[in-house]
Order: sequence, then C-alpha cells, then structure tokens
Amino acid sequence: MAQAAIKRHGISVRFACVCMGISESCYHYQSKLSDENAVIADWLLRLTTAHKRWGFGLSFLHLRNVKGFPWNHKRVYRIYRELE
Repeated sequence: MAQAAIKRHGISVRFACVCMGISESCYHYQSKLSDENAVIADWLLRLTTAHKRWGFGLSFLHLRNVKGFPWNHKRVYRIYRELE
C-alpha cells in the first residue's frame, strides 16, 4: 500500500510509512527465500513415510540429534504443518 501511495502521489518513503503506520525498515525489508525449506520438507516427508508412527517431536529430534541439522524447532514445525 505504501508503494502504491509513493507511485500514485509522488510522496516520500518516510511520509508514506508514517501515513500507513509502518516503520521504514518494514518497508525496505526483503524476505530471504531459503532453499533449506525444501530440504527440510524433503527430510520430513522421508521420515514420516518411513516411520508412520512418528510425530513432529520424534522427527525433529531425529533430525537434530542423529542427523545433526541446526534447524530451529519453530521453523521445522511451521514446515511440518504446511505439509499436512
């Protein structure tokens, strides 16, 4: 919305952010698409098909302790929920 206001009305980024109620850092933020999310999803699919009785907890512990991946449990859980 702030980008549209800047283009349409020719106002500054700072003024557009103040009007929209967002910070300038939020306006300039660019998300980093991670290829690791696909790797995490692939590992989760492999584990859940090989071990049908395993839930998120056992799958995450296996990835962390046995395989040694440093992924955050919140990130792995988000991807786990997206796969269901």
